[in-house]
Amino acid sequence: MPIRPLALAIASLLAVPAVHAQDDATDLDHIVVTATRTPLSVDETLAAVEVITREDIERAQPHSLPDLLRGRAGISLSNQGGAGKLTTLFMRGAESDHVLVLVDGVRVGSATSGLVSFQDIPVDAIERVEIVRGPRSSLYGADAVGGVIQIFTRRAAREGLHGRGHAGAGSHGHREAGIGLTGGSGRAWFAFDARHARTDGIDACRGIGAPVFAGCFTTEPDRDGYRNRSLSARVGLKPGDAWQIDAHALRAEGENEYDGSFVNYSETVQQVFGAKASWMPSERARLQLIAGRNDDESDNFHDDADRGDFATGRTTVALQGDVTLRRGVLLSAGIDWQREEVESSTHYVRRERDNTAVFVQAQGELGAHSLQASLRHDDNAQFGGATTGNAAWGIGFARGWRAYASYGTAFKAPTFNELYYPFASNPELDPERSRSAELGVAWRGERASVRLDAFETRVRDLIAFDIVSFMPANVDRARLRGLELGGDARWSDWSVQGSLSLLDPENRSAAAAGRDLPRRARRSARIELDRAFGRLSLGVTGVAEGERYDDIANTRRIGGYATFDLRAEYAFANDWRVQLRLANAFDRGYETVAYYNQPGREWFVTVRYAPAR
Repeated sequence: MPIRPLALAIASLLAVPAVHAQDDATDLDHIVVTATRTPLSVDETLAAVEVITREDIERAQPHSLPDLLRGRAGISLSNQGGAGKLTTLFMRGAESDHVLVLVDGVRVGSATSGLVSFQDIPVDAIERVEIVRGPRSSLYGADAVGGVIQIFTRRAAREGLHGRGHAGAGSHGHREAGIGLTGGSGRAWFAFDARHARTDGIDACRGIGAPVFAGCFTTEPDRDGYRNRSLSARVGLKPGDAWQIDAHALRAEGENEYDGSFVNYSETVQQVFGAKASWMPSERARLQLIAGRNDDESDNFHDDADRGDFATGRTTVALQGDVTLRRGVLLSAGIDWQREEVESSTHYVRRERDNTAVFVQAQGELGAHSLQASLRHDDNAQFGGATTGNAAWGIGFARGWRAYASYGTAFKAPTFNELYYPFASNPELDPERSRSAELGVAWRGERASVRLDAFETRVRDLIAFDIVSFMPANVDRARLRGLELGGDARWSDWSVQGSLSLLDPENRSAAAAGRDLPRRARRSARIELDRAFGRLSLGVTGVAEGERYDDIANTRRIGGYATFDLRAEYAFANDWRVQLRLANAFDRGYETVAYYNQPGREWFVTVRYAPAR
């Protein structure tokens, strides 16, 4: 079973104290582990970080992970036809495969395409999400050019045996149900969740076939349904005061109908397994061993005719140690190992590759100043070595104010498709590389906070299709520049959260210099407003995105849009709630990918049982 060390070690080391050890973190909502691979409060991180808690998820009532992430600072999503359809994520304007995604510390995504199936990860299995914007290759290796998203699955919240469950229905034949069970006593605990959801969907694509050919290159005016079944489990054991063992598993199966001239139905599997052992001989030292496996599988059909299959696996192993040298100074070092494998009906010249990496990180406090520095070297069996680094400085001043500056490098390894796909690949490709600089200032009071971040990233050796050689090549460059403003406030029974992103995603390749990179909105915003009236609570989520282009030449424009989701929740008994959500309440028509439809107005009703924590 393959294992991915550093990425796993990082997330695991971070995840151990924050996942089971809720007792160890006095306020889990403000402790993150993804930014530095060690537990750190949000206020101490020298990076742009956002945490989405389980309470945030249940309040917002999203039906998918893309729905939960839509419009958040630095994030732009492109969806091809509604629920369950291919969804790609761009962070700070970087490519859709330039974001590293972890599930409980395990790197996920397809080794052939480089994409993560966000649409298949069940939101009901998520305990919290940590979003770190900006390069993190110096800790995690390849892919963390735009940032890192780490998803933590649900865990036991307290001792004793407790159940939870929900059932709901809504527009387009949507229906779903889920159950969960948690238990804990003394030094052992477990959590289990299962979910089934399906929808008849909408007509995914308004594309046209012969003689014009656009969009999905066919005309299929029908509903394109989606079904998802998922199981997740976590167990933990603390055999002694110095030891902790944790294991987790997630499996999500999807059945997806869509429009296409070659493929219009697929069956998918997303599977993640991981285990970690943590040893703390003293308060000043910790050693962790982490192992994990991710499988990404897809069987494809067109009107019952087999169109091939793809299955990629990634095994990771990581060993990480952390030592407090003196008060306020933490030194971390580790080694990561990873193997990627491909099994497919398509012939690949090479079907596996290994990557070994070592890293070191130092964090320190000097009065009002904070310092962080990290360095990593990756040795890949296919493309050779890559060294990345990151340095950051921060200072606290006045009352509740903090400023920081950082500089980091990152790289993206070529995918198996780019390297070995028959007749359209280039085994001589080099990794894509980036340099990023960032400035930020933040203020936090008792009931409110605000943060402003400015960044610039320059990417070179971008992989693009070269029409001269008729294969991919390192020919493109890009400059990504932007501002992100975010904040939240709570007073009395009111709460508000919001963000605004401004982006200049400039393509600097020879063929398209000065144009925008496709499918990135230059402006986006999100606001959530909630009000509690005793057992009743009401809320609204507004998301707005400016225009974008769907092609490199910037000739196919996609207009901007704004949607508003209304929601209500009523606690009609102890531990019981009924939730109502009206998505896209004003029935706004819009697209995020040219020719691919988005749902209009939709309603959902959910009855939920969840014991108070």
